[in-house]
Amino acid sequence: MMKPFLALALSAVVLAGCAEKGKESTASEINAAVYAYSGQPKLTLITMVNNRTGAGAHTALLVQGSQSVIFDPAGSFIHERVPERGDVLYGMSPGWIKSYVSSHARSEFHVVSQEFDVTPAQAERALQLVQANGPVPSAHCAHSTSAILQQIPGFQSIQQGYYPLKLMEQVQAIPGVRTTRLYEDDEGNVLDGIKAASPE
Repeated sequence: MMKPFLALALSAVVLAGCAEKGKESTASEINAAVYAYSGQPKLTLITMVNNRTGAGAHTALLVQGSQSVIFDPAGSFIHERVPERGDVLYGMSPGWIKSYVSSHARSEFHVVSQEFDVTPAQAERALQLVQANGPVPSAHCAHSTSAILQQIPGFQSIQQGYYPLKLMEQVQAIPGVRTTRLYEDDEGNVLDGIKAASPE
């Protein structure tokens, strides 16, 4: 029998958006959805924070290099129009990025986005790393994301760990980081938020 505190912890993880999903799109589906990105290369660490406790609940990484993808390790964002493989969400246009962030922001959680400019080489290295990483077990979102960041030139000082808030604090120390917070008062879970926030 599952202990009560463990059951509650797992429930909180699912509500926050950090749970295994296992969607694996085909190569043709991914290729058809690729969103070519031509702006300033950027990385954005996305952290979901519990409004009641202040604890970190989920970590994701937006990579904008030759294409725009979100590494959503053990995440709960699933949409029939968004191809995914190895916890990487493809076709991340501005509309889908907004949808992703908004679907996680609700009465229980707010979303912190930490954006920083990188070189084209850094962005492509990040893209290669998230694509090669593969599916992530539940509750390993910050662990896998920090491991990826520390392999990117210029980010070797990032320490690997399991806590989204600790990783967020490390990224906040990076020179030039631009931080925004999104608060919404939606009820429900990530899947409810996806339906409400999906672009037309």
